[in-house]
Amino acid sequence: MTLIHHVEYWLADPANELPAWRWLLSQVGLACLSRWEDGETWGEAGGAYLTLTASPNTTSSAHDRRRPGVNHIAFTVGDARRVDRIMAEAPGAGWRPLYQERYPHAGGPQHYAGWLENTAGYKVELVAVEGAGEPARDRTT
Repeated sequence: MTLIHHVEYWLADPANELPAWRWLLSQVGLACLSRWEDGETWGEAGGAYLTLTASPNTTSSAHDRRRPGVNHIAFTVGDARRVDRIMAEAPGAGWRPLYQERYPHAGGPQHYAGWLENTAGYKVELVAVEGAGEPARDRTT
């Protein structure tokens, strides 16, 4: 299988958008690998990474995940309790929970996950991994 080397998101306003990303990426277990005036790279040493940066080549100042292109990025975060903790703390860190009426099984009865959206419209999915602590399939509350 070919693995992803990196993903790069272009931000319209890094100064305002990066604080929420910093919080989230640290919660999913990534570390800041490099930082510069208009961006940062997050990941694990020697592994795939995520770059968040501004670019002079953007054609719009607004992100729209509903247009053709990337809709969201998903992170495995450990067990269901960790998904619950991150979801509970996310509103205080600049992320709005999505699909709350179906949380944590919006992706189906065997899929324990939470979805978040930041103020710029970027969406992330936080997925519980089977076998990481409490099994996600046994958790219904």
